[in-house]
Amino acid sequence: MKQDINQFISFIWNFYRTQGRSFAWRITHDPYNILVSEVMLQQTQTYRVEPKYEQFIIELPTIQALADAQLSTVLCLWQGLGYNRRGKYLHELAKQIVMKHNSIIPDNPEQLVQLPGIGKNTAASICAFAYNKPTVFIETNIRTVFLHTFFAGQHHVPDTELLPLIEHTVDQTNPREWYYALMDYGVYLKKQFPNPSRNSKHHTKQSKFEGSDRQIRGAIIRLLTKHNKITIADLFSSITAPESRIQPIFEKLMAEGFIAIKNGIVQIQENI
Repeated sequence: MKQDINQFISFIWNFYRTQGRSFAWRITHDPYNILVSEVMLQQTQTYRVEPKYEQFIIELPTIQALADAQLSTVLCLWQGLGYNRRGKYLHELAKQIVMKHNSIIPDNPEQLVQLPGIGKNTAASICAFAYNKPTVFIETNIRTVFLHTFFAGQHHVPDTELLPLIEHTVDQTNPREWYYALMDYGVYLKKQFPNPSRNSKHHTKQSKFEGSDRQIRGAIIRLLTKHNKITIADLFSSITAPESRIQPIFEKLMAEGFIAIKNGIVQIQENI
């Protein structure tokens, strides 16, 4: 097994030297930039994140700038990434970092996971990429690599079986690039084999976006970032869906603090 592990490590590094990818968030060690990229990359492909990330950093270059921004500005910059809740969480956690951490992004997962929208894996990945700490985490491409290499032909493999191997193989001196290498090999594997992650116990097929509640949520936010203020009647008439579908989604967005309504006028809820 030790020989297999050593061969695996050598193979991954060799792959990375010849086929490693380059992204704007990989050529910086700025914790803020990496925080933004990691939140954006949750459930979103890199080709969609690249242009949005660069524009976001230009418009909001620091954690203080993000904390001071209006939510409508953040959501406008977020358009095209989907899952607007992540943009709202990013805005909220920026405020907390400014207030509770003196504008310094924490360098340990225990503190990061206390922030809105940051789970265990994202907290660990921020520490690895921003601070080069040998944390242990898993995401879809890393999962693909370990399933393909160590669990070929097996089904319903839980992450609990993968994590010890991830911990054992993580490079203690250069975890940042080690994880880049794993992710890049995972992307390569997905191009060579049909959906290799299906052997994971945690694999789920993403629901159809067209006609979904997510699509209606996105349409409401998009209208409000475009028009700033709009009447309820105009908002509902601008969305191609029955009012009975729109109404509960609209009410949920209000309950979540995304939107506010006054005298029949709807706008993004600002809490500056």
